[in-house]
Amino acid sequence: MRLVVGYLATPSGADGLALAVLLARSLGAEIDICLVLPPEEPVGVRIPTESAYEDLLADQAVEWLIEARATVPDDVVARTHLRYHESFAQGLLDAARELDASLIVIGAAGDGLLGRHSIGSVTGELLHCAHLPMALAPRGMRHSAAKRIGQVTCALGTRPGAEVLLQEAVRVTELTQAPLRLVSLVPLDASTRRRSDTQAAARERSLAHAGAVLESAKSALPEGISVESQVADGTTVESAVSKLEWVDGDVMMVGSSRLARPRHLFLGSTAAKMLRVVPVPMIVVPKEEFSDND
Repeated sequence: MRLVVGYLATPSGADGLALAVLLARSLGAEIDICLVLPPEEPVGVRIPTESAYEDLLADQAVEWLIEARATVPDDVVARTHLRYHESFAQGLLDAARELDASLIVIGAAGDGLLGRHSIGSVTGELLHCAHLPMALAPRGMRHSAAKRIGQVTCALGTRPGAEVLLQEAVRVTELTQAPLRLVSLVPLDASTRRRSDTQAAARERSLAHAGAVLESAKSALPEGISVESQVADGTTVESAVSKLEWVDGDVMMVGSSRLARPRHLFLGSTAAKMLRVVPVPMIVVPKEEFSDND
């Protein structure tokens, strides 16, 4: 398994690399550190000052990659790649395809709050077009003392597609041997809430759903892996998620919006609201293509 991390010589880049190390160690994966520069101008149209600047930037990028590789612990295999593309996001996607990566890792934008997620232009583009899962590092991830994933939290709804997310969460749990926490957020699934519902009725229905999901997850887990289910209720998505407890080393997994193309990411409104308050890394799983037989 290979993880592609989009890198810049910034605190955000260090956050993404720190998350990649945590995931690689936990999943038994290898890291490909990718730095994407704008393409060089053809030799015939470059003026001397531009040529000198591009050469200087390329040399500096190589140094940045060497320094980034030096921060990776000896127990994690890491390689560096310097790519050229007009779009940093597309450059990462191309690298992920060529390297047959299983996951793209990226840090938060530099203007976010410490311990929170902030979506910049590159992350925003990836979250709406990537063809493989994305792991998002909160700002300050580089200061985490966690060595491995401690718990996998999976936020499940009742709409079609939740099964795919659960399967991926179970897979991560099997690989990492970390406990699995299934979370049902109330009253987020509007399609299951009736007009006459009270908050108590919606919560009761969600509890029943969480229990059913818990039993399904248990049947798929190997012996010795713990799984629990929790309902988080609130008047808003943010208030519901804020009731969850987190520790260093936790990761959260969410699915893509129903608007996503098959086997592509699309961060929905609910997941985007969760992202504002979740203080741990978040993994967004692509939408799968469903048929009548699925």
